[in-house]
Amino acid sequence: MDKKLEQLFFAVLGGALAVKEKIETSNEEIKNWQEKSEETARTFFDEMAQRGEKEKEQFKDMVKDILKEIIAEMNLATKDDLEKLKKELDQ
Repeated sequence: MDKKLEQLFFAVLGGALAVKEKIETSNEEIKNWQEKSEETARTFFDEMAQRGEKEKEQFKDMVKDILKEIIAEMNLATKDDLEKLKKELDQ
């Protein structure tokens, strides 16, 4: 009976150690996955920020073009026109 009890004890101990190792392995896998996820998120965020900057410049250029068209259609004086007029008046 003592022999069977001893075998049962070692079987339970072995099982507990196996579970402990599995948990530690899983923990390492989760840490690695988390690090990869954080890196992926940072990369995605950086790419979106760069794309946003690019889109910002394109939008800015588009607005400038539209404003130039509106100024031309309304025959408003531009800064260059005023500079020319000022030079003519100075002479």
